[in-house]
Amino acid sequence: MKQGLRDIAALVARVGVGGIFFANGWTKLEDGLTATGAKFLQQGAPAPGAWATVTMLTELIGGALLIAGLAVSATGLILFAEALAVFVVAPPLNPISLNELILLGTASILLAVVGAGRLSVDHMVVIRRRETEAANEFAADAEADRVIASLRDSDEPAPEPAKDAVSPGEDTAPHPRPRAEPVKKPAAEEPAPAPVAGDTLVAGRKKPAPRGRRPSAEG
Repeated sequence: MKQGLRDIAALVARVGVGGIFFANGWTKLEDGLTATGAKFLQQGAPAPGAWATVTMLTELIGGALLIAGLAVSATGLILFAEALAVFVVAPPLNPISLNELILLGTASILLAVVGAGRLSVDHMVVIRRRETEAANEFAADAEADRVIASLRDSDEPAPEPAKDAVSPGEDTAPHPRPRAEPVKKPAAEEPAPAPVAGDTLVAGRKKPAPRGRRPSAEG
């Protein structure tokens, strides 16, 4: 709220002070350099024609810049110097004009110190300049981040290819699976016949039983 009131007050002061300066310069332009020089001659100016030209241009240009709010600091100092020079070298004969000159010089130095406020061309130029600087800083930060990211990517080792990855040129067409051959079960071994009593195995063969003697016919 306070800043808004300051901006409005600065705008009113700029328009009032700048308007009076511009009106004085326009009056000098309408009267002509000859008539204006004659007035400065009456006020005791050493070079009335030069004073008429310089003051007319200073008041016209300076007043317009104050109203617009452009380069207010420099313009206020220039208008203050012009009013001070006129007061010292060729003070107006009319007391009202003299008081007006003092007030205009004081207001000019005040605007030069305080500034134009936010309702001015100066403020718009400053805003655009800050926005441009911020955009440039953002672009520079983004470029730096991109360079750092690229350096990090170059330092990281390349990932190993996956085992299931297909190498270039490899045949990936589907093929029928080979049928698994049935496992042949070994034939069951026949159990060997149980040995009979009296039989003896000789080298894996059954030894025949001993033949009994035939009973003799005798006896």
